[in-house]
Amino acid sequence: MAVMRVNAGEPLPPDLWRRTADLPPGAPVIVMLHGYRYSPRSYAHDPHRHILSPEATPGVPCWPRALGFHDRPGEGLAIAFGWEARGSLRGAYARAGQVGADLGGLVSELATQAGRPVGLIGHSLGGRVALQALATAQADSIGRMILLNGAEFQDSAAQAMDRPAAVGAEVINVTARENDLFDFGLEQLLAQGRRRAVGCGLSQARPNWVDLQIDHAATLDALAELGFPTGRRSRLMSHWTTFHRDGLFDLYRTALCHPWALPLGLLRLHLPERPQPRWSRLLAGPAAWDASLRA
Repeated sequence: MAVMRVNAGEPLPPDLWRRTADLPPGAPVIVMLHGYRYSPRSYAHDPHRHILSPEATPGVPCWPRALGFHDRPGEGLAIAFGWEARGSLRGAYARAGQVGADLGGLVSELATQAGRPVGLIGHSLGGRVALQALATAQADSIGRMILLNGAEFQDSAAQAMDRPAAVGAEVINVTARENDLFDFGLEQLLAQGRRRAVGCGLSQARPNWVDLQIDHAATLDALAELGFPTGRRSRLMSHWTTFHRDGLFDLYRTALCHPWALPLGLLRLHLPERPQPRWSRLLAGPAAWDASLRA
């Protein structure tokens, strides 16, 4: 099957390495990472029954299918990676760091067995898991990484970007001003406001890091020019807009599974020079930002 279920702290599927080694040339290997409030140990909150399920569920974004995994020959391998993300935010944040550090070893072995770098996509604290995997993985084991409203701090992300695996990796940091309140809450609850979240990008620009604000009219215009028309329906606040907004998974699928078709330099060339500042949409009011996105 194209989608394999893996949980942190549990034995790996017995045929994982065989399936990885048998992949056809060019087929992608993608690790999908959920965020806060999910738990593989809880039936009601199991990510494998929700966004990471290989089966489409009405009203639920099905990440594997949206990324092009339909259990067909040659389409590659998607790892639906579950971890314990319930409990207090502070506790889940700490566990995400350890889970990510351990995941770095798994990603390194996947890359070795497959003979190609691995792609990662993670939402919220799943973005922290992905960045911590980048910090511990072997060089050249990670290709593209997509962070969806990543719940991580700039300094921790910068440290990960200084590690060997980051040299050959590329990060697309998908942000939204709709997520400003959640970023602010992360900063206040976990750092008393002394650290800044990656929703504001990195403190220093990196050639292999691109910020993509998906509730910015100029960004959506740029994506449309590149062949990725994206929904413009806006919300006052949303932590989930980065995977609920129509059309975005077409972009993610291309970026992860066919990176040659969307070079990072081409994406950067089309995007606005800077994202909008924090609180800009909230302060402008619903009438102003709805009109901006419709323009």
